[in-house]
Amino acid sequence: MKALLGRCVNKPFKNESEHLSFHLINLNNQKSCLAMTFDHRLLDAGGAECFIGLLQQYLENDDSSVILKGIPLNAPAHLSGWLKKFLSGRNVNRKIIALSKNPPEILPVLTGKNKLFKFKLISFDRQATDAVFDNAYREAGYLMEMPYLLASVLQTVHALFKNRGLSASNYLAAVSVDMRAGGDFKQELFLNHVSYLFFQVLSGIAGSQKEIINSLKTQMYEQVKAGLPLDIMEASHLTRIAPLAFLKKIIDTPLNGKLATFIFSHLGKSPLSPEIMGAKIENIFQMPRVPAPPGLGFFSNYHNGRLNMVISYLDGLISEDEAEVMEHQIKEGLIKRLTF
Repeated sequence: MKALLGRCVNKPFKNESEHLSFHLINLNNQKSCLAMTFDHRLLDAGGAECFIGLLQQYLENDDSSVILKGIPLNAPAHLSGWLKKFLSGRNVNRKIIALSKNPPEILPVLTGKNKLFKFKLISFDRQATDAVFDNAYREAGYLMEMPYLLASVLQTVHALFKNRGLSASNYLAAVSVDMRAGGDFKQELFLNHVSYLFFQVLSGIAGSQKEIINSLKTQMYEQVKAGLPLDIMEASHLTRIAPLAFLKKIIDTPLNGKLATFIFSHLGKSPLSPEIMGAKIENIFQMPRVPAPPGLGFFSNYHNGRLNMVISYLDGLISEDEAEVMEHQIKEGLIKRLTF
C-alpha cells in the first residue's frame, strides 16, 4: 500500500488546469485506500481535510445546498493596505537575516529533473498515543505536544548527521502554522492559510530532549509575541504584485538557499467522522512533497485516537537504510520515554 500511495503522490497533474485528483486503491485484504492529491494553491492540509469532511456530509445528506451553505466562494483580493504588507515583509526579511548569521546545516540535494519522493509511515495504536500525549504534557506542558514531537525529530536528525560524520553548528526547523481565525476551516476552505515559525537549535543541546523543549518553547513564545506568523502571512500577499521569483531571491539570498534543515508540521486532531459511505476509516496520513532544499519533512496528525507521523524525503537525499533507522529512532524514542 505504501508503495502505491507513493506513486499517487509522485504522479503529476495532467495539465496546468488540474489541481485536484483522486485515486482509489483496492487491497487484497478487503480494504481500500482513497488518495487525494491537491495543489497547495487550491487547498492546504487543513482545507483538504475539511474538503473530505464536506464530502462525507454530502454522501450522508445528498444535499449539496446544505453542504455549500456558509462557504465563501470568492476570496478577498488583498489588494489594499500595501504599507502594512511591506512593513510585514521587512520584519520577515529581518528575521531571515538574523537566522543567516548562523546558517543551518542541510543535507546535500542531488540535482535532476525527476525528483521523486519516498515516505515512511509511522502509526501508534490508541494506548501508545494516549501515553505519548500524557508524556508530552508532563514534559513540555499542557497542549504542548508539538514541541515534544519536534524535539524527538530534532534528536533523530542530529543522529543522522553524526552517523554521516557531518559537523553542524545548528539545525533549523521550519514549522507550519495554520492561520485560520478560530480554526474555522469551512469559512476559509480554499487557498493556503499556512504561515511558519522557525526554530533554530544548536547542535550542542541536540542530544538533550529537555534542553531542546525549553529552547523550542522560548522561541515559540518570542516569535508569536513578535507577530512573525502574521507578518509572514501578510507579506505573502506581496506575491500579487511582485513576481514570485523576485521574492524568492530576497528570501534565499541571506541564507544562501538554506531556508531550513527540514520542514515540520503537526496538524493535530482530524475533523473527519470515523466513517465514509458506511465504511470505517481506519487511518489518515498526510504525505506532502517537500521543496528541495531541504527535501526532508516530518508531518504528524491525529485521527480517531491514533497519532501518526510521516517522514517525507527526496529520493537519494537519504538512503533506504537511513530512512529506516530514522523511523525506528522516532518510534522507539517516543515509546522508550513512556517507561520514564
